Amino acid sequence: MTDVISVLRRGAGLACAAMFALGTVLPASGKPVATNAVVPCSIWLGSVTPAGGHRSLGIHAIARISVVNDVITAPYKPGQIRLSARQSRLPNAGGSMTSSGYVVAADSLYWSSYVSDANGKLIGTPELRRVGGGWSPFRSLEVSVYQAPYPSTLHRETAYALRDDGRLYRWTISNGAWRAAGSYAGFAAVKSMTLIAKTPTYETFLANTRGGALYTIRMPVSASSKPVVTPVRTRTWQVFETLSAAACGKNGTLLLGIDKDTKSAYLYAVGHANGLSTVIQSRGKVPATFDDPVYFRWVQTHPEYDVANGD
Repeated sequence: MTDVISVLRRGAGLACAAMFALGTVLPASGKPVATNAVVPCSIWLGSVTPAGGHRSLGIHAIARISVVNDVITAPYKPGQIRLSARQSRLPNAGGSMTSSGYVVAADSLYWSSYVSDANGKLIGTPELRRVGGGWSPFRSLEVSVYQAPYPSTLHRETAYALRDDGRLYRWTISNGAWRAAGSYAGFAAVKSMTLIAKTPTYETFLANTRGGALYTIRMPVSASSKPVVTPVRTRTWQVFETLSAAACGKNGTLLLGIDKDTKSAYLYAVGHANGLSTVIQSRGKVPATFDDPVYFRWVQTHPEYDVANGD
């Protein structure tokens, strides 16, 4: 089967750069319009350290980039965790915190959960509950939880994982049980992908390739529908091994690209996805060192507060 990325490279042209300001929203015209309030644009980046610790890195970009760093006493063994989906933290009575989410260790997928005190030290024994095996060929994992605004009861939890051969898999999750919901070939050139939109009818990822392209992958909820792949940029994005994103403004995205070769990261303001006309503005280099083996994003425990409207 023809690789999706190869098709994009032949047909895509270069887009002109457009300005985008943090704390604004982008209408259909593409011109920034100021909002009435300052929009807090931040990425709550997480990572697993070589020693097995969980790191929390708050990257804020309102006026200038600032970083707040916090490390929790290691909930894992050194080198144990290979992949991590987004993790959530839930405050408990007395100031403790429960952290949980899906991770991959060796060939198995696990539900990870542990409790830490106000200083980040473990309370009790961390839980790793095995969900299933066969994960050795996979190189990325993400889970999207969509909760429609009240009073709607629409709730959806979906997992995505990219295999070494370029096939993208999807599962629906219900009460911790994973159910296959399709797989799609043609993504062998993808280096990294990050969730930028979740709606009642679709979810969208922003992905970069080994050849330098940047594009969106829209995944319709309907299992009979195929992914919709749209080019955003055609070159220069190959340096990043990891992409991480968070909502910025009403329809924008704050995007972080991590270059593991140089242990550095760069921040971008991205407008609402619009193919090659998508607005992207560099916000500069992040003043921190990025040398952890596994990265993910911390999220709100309540999914209705973890919005993603980038597409």
